[in-house]
Amino acid sequence: MKNAKLNPNNEGSGAISARRFSFLSYLFAAVFLGAWMSVASGQSVGQPLAPVTDTGPAATASPINTLAATSVNVLTYHGDTNRTGWNSNETTLTPSNVRAGSFGVLHAIKLGDPVNDWVDAQPLVVSALNVHGTTQDVVYVATEANNIYAYSASTGTLLLQRNLGTPVPRSRLPGGCDNNGPTVGINSTPVIDPGTQTLYVVSFKLVSGTPSYWLHALDITTLADKAGSPTSVSASRTLTDGTTYNFAAGFSRQRPGLLLANGNIYAGFGSFCDIRADQSRGWVLGWKANTLSPLPANGSNVANQLMNKLSTSPNTFFLSSVWMSGYGIAAGPSGELYFITGNSDPSGTTYAPPNNIQESVVRLSADLTTLQDYFTPSGTNGVASLDAADDDFGSGGAMVIPAISGESVGTVVAGGKRGHLYLIDRSSMGHNDSGRALSIGGFGSCWCGPSYFMGSDGVRRVVGSGGRSISVWKVPANPPKLQWEKTFASIASGQDGGFFTTISSNGTSAGSAIIWAVGRPTSTAAPANVTLYAFDASASGGTTPIFSSVAGSWPGPNSNANIVPTVANGKVFVASFAALNIFAPGGTRAPVVVQPPPAPPASLPSQIYGIVASVGTLQITIQPQTGAPVLVDTSAAEQAHLSVPLVVGKAVHVFGPFSSGAWHAERILRAKDDPESWVPTN
Repeated sequence: MKNAKLNPNNEGSGAISARRFSFLSYLFAAVFLGAWMSVASGQSVGQPLAPVTDTGPAATASPINTLAATSVNVLTYHGDTNRTGWNSNETTLTPSNVRAGSFGVLHAIKLGDPVNDWVDAQPLVVSALNVHGTTQDVVYVATEANNIYAYSASTGTLLLQRNLGTPVPRSRLPGGCDNNGPTVGINSTPVIDPGTQTLYVVSFKLVSGTPSYWLHALDITTLADKAGSPTSVSASRTLTDGTTYNFAAGFSRQRPGLLLANGNIYAGFGSFCDIRADQSRGWVLGWKANTLSPLPANGSNVANQLMNKLSTSPNTFFLSSVWMSGYGIAAGPSGELYFITGNSDPSGTTYAPPNNIQESVVRLSADLTTLQDYFTPSGTNGVASLDAADDDFGSGGAMVIPAISGESVGTVVAGGKRGHLYLIDRSSMGHNDSGRALSIGGFGSCWCGPSYFMGSDGVRRVVGSGGRSISVWKVPANPPKLQWEKTFASIASGQDGGFFTTISSNGTSAGSAIIWAVGRPTSTAAPANVTLYAFDASASGGTTPIFSSVAGSWPGPNSNANIVPTVANGKVFVASFAALNIFAPGGTRAPVVVQPPPAPPASLPSQIYGIVASVGTLQITIQPQTGAPVLVDTSAAEQAHLSVPLVVGKAVHVFGPFSSGAWHAERILRAKDDPESWVPTN
């Protein structure tokens, strides 16, 4: 194994730093038949594929130079089922016209609910769609208020609006989980089937006062439910002691972007703040797209995957969540699924595939009945260490790298909180052996996910966005490995490490590629702006962005702004807190930045922030922002399973009274490690 060059702009404690190609046949089918709806999507919408083992590279595609101008749709998270984030058919936007003075906000749109319309989902775009008798490009925005909006991309006019039900308030989440806005409704990116003009979306809502998940199939021209929609989400699996574990909506967060592949809809589930880890476990579930019926069993094999099937653990702590900071589950060339799981019991002793498969890149069969393969880091940065330190591998996403002619093996690339980027052979993933990775690079701590494009030289490139900067690696065909190429200048981005990127280019034409990114807020002070950046992908390392602008706000100090910019047809769409800003050449408007509503007068709960300085039996000491270390009695919170894992050096948010010289924690949530992200307490 050869390691990629280390990133010279190392960031993050302990971290080393470092489409599918234009499927031409689909493109021609689109031009002449009108059936192809997304140059950028690459998603399978046809008949289900038989589950097969991925034992070789994807179908090859030759490098293509300038593509014919055509409308582009973005129908799924990161544009395609590989999750590359590459729109290779952008003929309008170039590094020469994406500049201050010639590029800016064309439409600044306030969403309808200025309190609950937090947007965690990536905007989706359908081109040349007839709505209300007019054919136009339409952008869809889904929010945590369970609202779905459809706007004209050309005029910014609201075309359609639908509310899917009462979202679940923070007070009903486990432990009052606060790494979200005041409500949780639509937390993941929906997916659109262009052939049936259907938008699939999962909503979290109160039904008869009970939190529950519902899968909807909506007509994209009306937002009305189609026949059989919605359907409630349920599942069960047998644990190792023979008992049955049932899907528990109240303890499960549906965060990863939905996947449409093999004629099915797939969704991943994790936890709320790692609270009630005695009840919450990671799931991958699937439904037939045409009926919304759960995938059928294959013989005796159940058609869903519970990532942790253990009946006991040392700390009654299970998880092995599928969350990936919102990154979508990916599909390989034969319909197999790829994703990364998060942490499990902090003892670091419960790794036991196939019954517990935490901290791993996982490959599942298309029918969800078979764990086909997996890769789990080993050694000092292995599964036990990751579990003990709450350093989820699963904070990042897994991307299937499109194959090219001459490639020896098919690959997938993945990274997480530790900042290690692994290039993995999809046909033989290596199980618990980091030495089996084809290459390892470093790019800073990552609550993020990779992107991809091909340069004018015909060489594939992976774009990483851990820490505060963008790094680019070449990935040659044979042997495939990560070859560090350059790192751009750091951007202003706060909260946890990392951010999200997308790529636009005119095929592989030289000098046409742009890397787009949205930086997270660097302060909790209103309005807590987010920033859109554009980098010339062909520029040298260390280069500053060619464009940057405020693009909205994210006033949630404990909630990462996992915002993904969408690029289509000469426009860039950025959705944030109660706002959609559409950038384009000639745009001159000020970006809309929605101020959070003032908090109603009320006494603050008894609470304190601090960095964990020591961990004892049912007690910890923490270092507040000022003053001496203080003692925290954790017994009540831990016994009620209302505490995150307690790790020296990590920040916590303690709720509970102070008496007799100590804080008596009733619940302990995770906090950002930078004290600048802490909010005033009493």
